[in-house]
Amino acid sequence: MGFDFFGIMFTLMFCLVFGVFIMTFAKGFRQWNKNNHSPRLTVPATVVAKRTNVSRHHHQNHATHSTTYYVTFQVESGDRMELQVQGHEYGLLIEGDCGSVSFQGTRYLGFERNN
Repeated sequence: MGFDFFGIMFTLMFCLVFGVFIMTFAKGFRQWNKNNHSPRLTVPATVVAKRTNVSRHHHQNHATHSTTYYVTFQVESGDRMELQVQGHEYGLLIEGDCGSVSFQGTRYLGFERNN
């Protein structure tokens, strides 16, 4: 009886973890595909906020971390959009910068300041 319960629980947990992995992969693929089919746009915008997200990963004898960078742009209509940017772009952008942001779906393509 104990082995049957363990076997069932192991199978259920394996299916759950595998299912979450597949769902995460599918969600990422859908977003990638949606971005590829979206038009490339360049619109006037202002940098209104910046933030980072630091993820820590603990391994057996050491820990590593990774940082994801985000910038929020406000367009002329007043709408805001937060886009993930590379670290070097994050360092170059300052809150209050005015210019034109280029993007494709949720994919950041660049920012050019006004002269």
